[in-house]
Amino acid sequence: MTENIQEASDLQPAAEPAKSPKNITLADKIDIQFMPQAGERAMSMQGFNPRYRDFVDYIIGITHEIWEEKGIGKLYDYYANTIHFHTASGTLYGREAVFAASIEAMAAYPDRRLYGHEVIWGGDDQVGLYSSHRLMHEGTNRGWSNYGPPTGKRVNYLAIADCLCKRNMIVEEWVVRDELSKVLQLGLDPIATAKEMAARQRDSEFSTRIVGDIERGIGQLPPREWVARPGEAFDPEDFIGQMFHEIWNWRLLNKAREFYHENFAFEGPTGRSFLGINDLHNYVLSLLSPFPDLAISADHFCHVGDAESGWRVATRWTLRGTHTGYGRYGEPTGKPVRLLGITHHLIQDGLIANEWTVFDEFALLMQIHG
Repeated sequence: MTENIQEASDLQPAAEPAKSPKNITLADKIDIQFMPQAGERAMSMQGFNPRYRDFVDYIIGITHEIWEEKGIGKLYDYYANTIHFHTASGTLYGREAVFAASIEAMAAYPDRRLYGHEVIWGGDDQVGLYSSHRLMHEGTNRGWSNYGPPTGKRVNYLAIADCLCKRNMIVEEWVVRDELSKVLQLGLDPIATAKEMAARQRDSEFSTRIVGDIERGIGQLPPREWVARPGEAFDPEDFIGQMFHEIWNWRLLNKAREFYHENFAFEGPTGRSFLGINDLHNYVLSLLSPFPDLAISADHFCHVGDAESGWRVATRWTLRGTHTGYGRYGEPTGKPVRLLGITHHLIQDGLIANEWTVFDEFALLMQIHG
């Protein structure tokens, strides 16, 4: 990994506590204009830019530096030369690829704004700090993009970016965007556009994708039982992992009330917004119907907060399935799909009060019609 090119004195941490406080959240910051410039560190961040007092400041601040202030060259300071950048469409390798993608996005939406909604984080400055940054993208399509010539349409859509950071640099990133909402706001036909882009991608690369069986259990056996982590205290990550496994992999929709408040609020991709358990049932069924063998694996958890203020949990997950059923995606195609997704939960009084889920439904259409 290429080291950050800065004066050594710039990277000396201020006096730091022995343990990072887990109650630092974006909700406490109110707005970026109220974030202090430098000052005493609120947590241990050895090797990180002293401009930022804590990891939440860092994530919000560098996003603003690069995108809002148009400091594209700051990618040299904040992105490792060997970065792996994952999206639903594939993985980019290396900082120069991130440069190219960033410039293309800024040229297509020159007035783009990225409004931070939440930063959930974990880890430490020794093994690496991990963030899950939920944000709203807004901008006007005034330049060419991968979808063609400028439309002049204004778009806004939700995204979540997960970053693994070491010594002031992002070494790996996972980004999911509500891409189908953007396509619709641009005035494009999503099915026709998905077919066209899938054909273009198919013609331009040699596919080496290997597709194995999708199993929620071994062979003819049912899915495994959830094994809770040891300990008597409430574990928010284990609670969310159990919820994913039992509702999605076991299809135990009748257990929803063991995990969710009756009137919990949901926000998801492509205009999905609802309240309550009954709508949750319909949402789950709407994805199980077209993909009867659907399986979800939880790949990473992190959380902040406490029982009094509420637990905020970020889960990065992978969905696999085969389009063999009827539903919102039309006539079954038999195509296998694999999708990256990230979900944020707010747990209050032992149950989920809010859920924000983002996955790239346009990438899903491309796989179905590719």
